[in-house]
Amino acid sequence: MGAIKKRNVAKIQTSYAKQQEVAEISGNIKRKRLFRRLTVFFIGAAVLSVFMISTLVSQSSVLDEKRAEKKKLDQELALLKKQEVMLEEEIVKLNDDEYISKLARKDYFLSENGEVIFNIPENKEKNDKKGKSTN
Repeated sequence: MGAIKKRNVAKIQTSYAKQQEVAEISGNIKRKRLFRRLTVFFIGAAVLSVFMISTLVSQSSVLDEKRAEKKKLDQELALLKKQEVMLEEEIVKLNDDEYISKLARKDYFLSENGEVIFNIPENKEKNDKKGKSTN
């Protein structure tokens, strides 16, 4: 069975057959148009979805950065509040004459009449303690 022979079949030329052929052709055209509309719709939906997802991801990353920055600034604020409390305590102490004289003796080596100030470096004492603990 080599080649399949085409059969020569004549079409019936009735109004019903023509009507069915026209209906089949219009159905095929409608189906093609439907597939085209659905394809355009799904491509548009996909583009819109990608745009929305990328926007969501970028906003999420910006929000994470802002949270990290807020956490860092909160820590800095706590540190500055501690420093403020220490400085306020220092202001109160600086209003006391006894504290001022003690500070002047310690930092500026000022002494009263007949008083001798000896300065012993603290680093040598720390080094001696470290040396003894390692032996």
